[in-house]
Amino acid sequence: MEGLSQPIPRTVEEVFSDFKGRRAGMIKALTTDVEKFYQQCDPEKENLCLYGFPNETWQVNLPVEEVPPELPEPALGINFARDGMQEKDWLSLVAVHSDAWLLAVSFYFGARFGFGKNERKRLFQMINDLPTIFEVVTGSAKQSNDQSAAHTNGNKGKSSGKPRQSESLARGVKMSPPPKEEDESGEEDEDDEQGATCGACGDNYANGEFWICCDVCERWFHGKCVKITPAKAEHIKQYKCPSCSNKRTRV
Repeated sequence: MEGLSQPIPRTVEEVFSDFKGRRAGMIKALTTDVEKFYQQCDPEKENLCLYGFPNETWQVNLPVEEVPPELPEPALGINFARDGMQEKDWLSLVAVHSDAWLLAVSFYFGARFGFGKNERKRLFQMINDLPTIFEVVTGSAKQSNDQSAAHTNGNKGKSSGKPRQSESLARGVKMSPPPKEEDESGEEDEDDEQGATCGACGDNYANGEFWICCDVCERWFHGKCVKITPAKAEHIKQYKCPSCSNKRTRV
């Protein structure tokens, strides 16, 4: 298979270089080479995988026959979902699985060559400093940087009027409820109070959970409670919770 005749990485720096090369190849497949990638993922073919190689190339191919494989294998059957969903959603799904595979390969090398706690931590930090493939493919990497810059510059408080497109999208895919803020009188905003619990199940927010905010009633919900995934939320410009959607239907 193309790209496999590469030196085996044994140090943190070598593993990170391997990670960057594979990542670059997969990003090419999902962005600049997307038409070629789309054509190769024929749903009529058998289980296909997207491979990235250290020399920044990519390949769509069948999984290796060796069991267990020499390296962790990418997600199988990415071609089967191609025609069953919108292209952007499909590319986002492949990107998420690609991110998971890259981490698996990197930490496989780390385990194989006995990386200690500090080496694993350093490797993860180097990897974590780069945007994920999912962030690059969906464009959320730029949005995240813009939001961080705005926060650093002291852009606090609620916006008035029609929100900018990036702000509207950020509301839809926000990973946690809004922090409770105090107004000038020292009292907490009632809207922020609603963000402390899920509008569907009533449970409190737990660190790392995916939450989504309704743009109508401004209540927050567990993604699992309203059957919304982070990938799906990326493509929702204005989210309406089940309750608000039903109200509009009755009217």
